[in-house]
Amino acid sequence: MKIGIVCPYDWSVPGGVQIHIRDLTLRLQELGHEVNVLSPVSNQDSLEDWVTNGGDPISLTYNGSVARVSFGLRATRLVRQWIRDHHFDVVHVHEPLSPSLSSLTCWAANGPIVGTFHSSMDRSRILQAGYGLAQTVLEKVYGRIAVSEAARKTVVEHVGGDAVLIPNGIDVEFFADIAKRTSKQAFRIVFLGRFEEERKGFALLAAAFNRLAEKYPNMQLDVAGPGTPEKVFDFIDEKFRSRLTFHGRVSDERKAELLSSANVYVAPNTGGESFGIVLLEAMASNVAVVASNIPAFERVLDFGKAGTLFQNESVEALAAALDGVFTNADETSIRVEYAREYVKEFDWHFVAQKIIAVYEIVTFDQLPVVENLRGQIIGRLKRSES
Repeated sequence: MKIGIVCPYDWSVPGGVQIHIRDLTLRLQELGHEVNVLSPVSNQDSLEDWVTNGGDPISLTYNGSVARVSFGLRATRLVRQWIRDHHFDVVHVHEPLSPSLSSLTCWAANGPIVGTFHSSMDRSRILQAGYGLAQTVLEKVYGRIAVSEAARKTVVEHVGGDAVLIPNGIDVEFFADIAKRTSKQAFRIVFLGRFEEERKGFALLAAAFNRLAEKYPNMQLDVAGPGTPEKVFDFIDEKFRSRLTFHGRVSDERKAELLSSANVYVAPNTGGESFGIVLLEAMASNVAVVASNIPAFERVLDFGKAGTLFQNESVEALAAALDGVFTNADETSIRVEYAREYVKEFDWHFVAQKIIAVYEIVTFDQLPVVENLRGQIIGRLKRSES
């Protein structure tokens, strides 16, 4: 099958959507499909040969953070040229309602279009103001996928209609293999993400770290992600700053090593998350997970079976959760072991098959299939397994 995938955000600045698209593309290629990705690109160095540059991105405030997207007349021309050049069997657009290459593709393309919704939002002025435009996008999308129940709820409540739930995927074996050859260090905490972005909750983790540092003199904190190196230390009491290591942006392998070397990964995010891929990565890395009890994280952690949930935005609750991980080894081990088995359900081997089922349904049936998509996918997967 010849598949076109549209990424709305700057390919040169990896985020959850970009990683999802990259991993999906690689899996589809392994299965023999021909895939080309259209994306904004700010840095063409080492650009994969299966990525088409969709133009220089501009910064736009969207869903509580800054999104780097391409939009406008030049982007429209690039989208049309990409479609003409490739003659895709199906086009898979991510975040079709975002003001980006994604919505432009929905307007420009003819034939089967699949849309994946990643974002979760309680209210969107952009969607409310542009309801009519959103409908012109969605009427072209034959098959709708949501990566989480929160993302699906956003589709239902903001623009109507429905979407089938197919979660984000990860390469479980990649993280598990690195975990097997990496030694863990007691009382080591890892935080991954944009620590300067308020909703990522790093200030909460830093406050909890400061509270526990006297009790646990060997406690260390590793921080990886974009940001100004000097600023990360401002969150930690001066007498404990020697225990913090800032790694900046890291490769996938280095990220896996950091997770595997720790005994707890903390996700203190305060909101605006629809899933939580890094939680899955931590689970596959055989590390205990402590996360705020926002709805997206509750579902990823199977409501506390696969990790410890704490009251969102509460420093006291986070400190207590960390203290419990350190002191209750048996309970922590039970959760880690459960998570190691549970995370296998999110391996790309299974997730990609579900997405391919959507492609096949919209390609061969040539009809809007949102209402019956779940049943059709289940039936197609059962036939492929038999």
